[in-house]
Amino acid sequence: MSISDGFIRRPIMTTLVMAANLDLWSLCIQSPAVSDLPNVDFPTIQVSAALPGASPETMASSVATPLEKQFSTIAGIDSMVSTNSLGQSNITIQFNLSRDLDGAALDVQSAIAAAGGQLPPEMPTPPTFRKVNPADQPILYLALSSPTLKLSQVDEAAETTMAQRISMIGGVAQVQVYGAQKYAVRVQLDPGEMANRQIGIDDVTNSLKLGNTKRPYRHVVWE
Repeated sequence: MSISDGFIRRPIMTTLVMAANLDLWSLCIQSPAVSDLPNVDFPTIQVSAALPGASPETMASSVATPLEKQFSTIAGIDSMVSTNSLGQSNITIQFNLSRDLDGAALDVQSAIAAAGGQLPPEMPTPPTFRKVNPADQPILYLALSSPTLKLSQVDEAAETTMAQRISMIGGVAQVQVYGAQKYAVRVQLDPGEMANRQIGIDDVTNSLKLGNTKRPYRHVVWE
């Protein structure tokens, strides 16, 4: 006796089973599929701070740490990650889904203002923040090189010419320039000669400030 014998001998049962299968199939067609990894926009804010000439270690200790201490008092934070490079700190704050992004932005703005007194006075501009989507990924990378120009000149062309024009294209959300190399002036001091002339490190720093548009970052190495 095969399985089909029962359906052949009982046509009414066979009809009911087929009708039930059709109803179940129609319900499955109408119900949308649920993804195992849905695309959820988490409330995320990125804070950027700049201190030209400062090393990544200085940015982490003098800029990122005071800001992180203030941000840690904000309610509803799931994670906070900071990235420090030469003269730049980026802090990414991700809130839980129960937090309103606009309200979180106000809290971040208040925390930045509260941390202002703990930040280095040499910062040319206060830290800024913007709303970001952590699911966004770069869609285009452009690499620049030159056999004749210095890396600093290539960087200047990328930031002042290409980045600005690309950012004006409709639909472009953000343009970032990596591998930057800025002009830097390194002053090597002679401690004995400075003592004879009664000149201190602060005097040299103040002279550099008066002669340059960008404020210098002082890093003393005695040899």
